[in-house]
Amino acid sequence: MVKKTKVTTSSIAINAFFILFSLSFILPFLLIVSISLSSEDLVLKNGYSLIPKSMDFTAYKYIFANLKQMVDSYKITALTSALGTVLGVLVMSLMAYPLSRRDFLFRKQLTFYIFFTMLFSGGLIPTYILLTQHLKMGDSMWVYIFPSLVSAWYIIILRTFFQGLPTSLVESAKMDGASEIKVFYKIILPLSKPVIATIGLFVLLNRWNDWYTSLIYIRSKELYTLQFLLQRILRDAQFVKDMSREVPVGINITLINDSPVETMKFAMCIVAAGPMLLVFPFFQKYFTRGLTVGAVKG
Repeated sequence: MVKKTKVTTSSIAINAFFILFSLSFILPFLLIVSISLSSEDLVLKNGYSLIPKSMDFTAYKYIFANLKQMVDSYKITALTSALGTVLGVLVMSLMAYPLSRRDFLFRKQLTFYIFFTMLFSGGLIPTYILLTQHLKMGDSMWVYIFPSLVSAWYIIILRTFFQGLPTSLVESAKMDGASEIKVFYKIILPLSKPVIATIGLFVLLNRWNDWYTSLIYIRSKELYTLQFLLQRILRDAQFVKDMSREVPVGINITLINDSPVETMKFAMCIVAAGPMLLVFPFFQKYFTRGLTVGAVKG
């Protein structure tokens, strides 16, 4: 027999609150999609609307005008983001694990050394000289991966999580003859999926949204990241539209004025964020599990 759920005023109020709270996240995204599919003239004339009055793909046509360049940028961004995330999480986990072991001799000294890098850095000019002149990473794909491979903050988070794991598991594995590497890969990593997935997603998002590296170190168009390419497209369209105001009278500027700068901004949000929206659901279960890790004491 199915037990009937009693409907109360408090349950209705709670459900209504969470429905409204969910809509506050969904509606802005739908508004962005709507504006990106709207006509530039209607947006400038009537403002933003949740439902486009007429479907117009002009903004996307401008963005994908150079399809080969866009595909190359997608490839570079996807490759560097995936490779950088996997290598970064692996290296940071390998650094955090010995720091979490209380029997490690130089644990405090190395922890302070890592923490010190969070407070001070060499600055932009020394970093640029090091990467371009000494390490020869300028205008190459590796400049996206190795300089930002490790984050001191993420190492400390991983170390703190590893410290919360039962030490008896490590001790029993050592008694059975397991090496440190085997303990790390067979015991520590499987138990640390929530924190590894969370940090992996943060690293992936940071790398996917990176445009500053292309601005400083990249000169070849084939190595532009997606975010930097979209920024250049928008900047060029805005520049052309601004220059149209200074064109002498009598010159046809119809094509110049047709640049959909406003709707292009929202279309770029969809183009840039679309792949990450597809990736996020695969990490969501680990976020939920991570909230409950350590909440129940045996």
